[in-house]
Amino acid sequence: DFLFFWGAVFLITTTLVALLKKENKELTPTKEETKGITDTYRLLFSIIKMPAVLTFCLLILTAKVGFSAADAVTGLKLVEEGVPKEHLALLAVPMVPLQIILPLIISKYTAGPQPLNTFYKAMPFRLLLGLEFAFLVWWTPQVKHEGGFPVYYYVVVLLSYALHQITLYSMYVAIMAFNAKVSDPLIGGTYMTLLNTVSNLGGNWPSTVALWLVDPLTVKECAGAREQTCGTTVAAEV
Repeated sequence: DFLFFWGAVFLITTTLVALLKKENKELTPTKEETKGITDTYRLLFSIIKMPAVLTFCLLILTAKVGFSAADAVTGLKLVEEGVPKEHLALLAVPMVPLQIILPLIISKYTAGPQPLNTFYKAMPFRLLLGLEFAFLVWWTPQVKHEGGFPVYYYVVVLLSYALHQITLYSMYVAIMAFNAKVSDPLIGGTYMTLLNTVSNLGGNWPSTVALWLVDPLTVKECAGAREQTCGTTVAAEV
């Protein structure tokens, strides 16, 4: 019902935009460097070959490796330790206003001549939060009781998530501000898309690798079966 409702809203609003919104023909479009797909890819290739762009791409492709495990696996491990999924989902609700307000606050610090300074300053704090998340996963079974988890546990989780959001958005807004600042206005859309795509890849591939490594790097013990290592899926099932 939820998906059906918003699907209907999406279709109606998009149709209304198509029917009622008209282009302003009086405005003269700005000159663009590219005229087709082939020209666009040639231009992208020439941008990527620039030494400064190569260095920056290498930076943003590897910058998030240190956060990948904390970002991708913490929630799964908390569920594995017995925290109800619906409780974790509810904790995401207070994060929504924070996610709306944070970019407005952070943009004041990224509007200057050196927006990446905010990115660099937020990085060590985000790395430290990775250690805090590891402690949180270790602490979870210690506070669990028959009725579930105490209120103070959820307060700690909520504060941890809030601090994580601050560091995450500080880095995200800083990268977006830098990409907007260095993009050539004549090819702004193409330039921005390239840098944002590389930035997204820099966040996605470490998380994928972290999830893939969870099983091989998890130490397991078999209760009542000394000869079994439980290191593989087959051994664990036996």
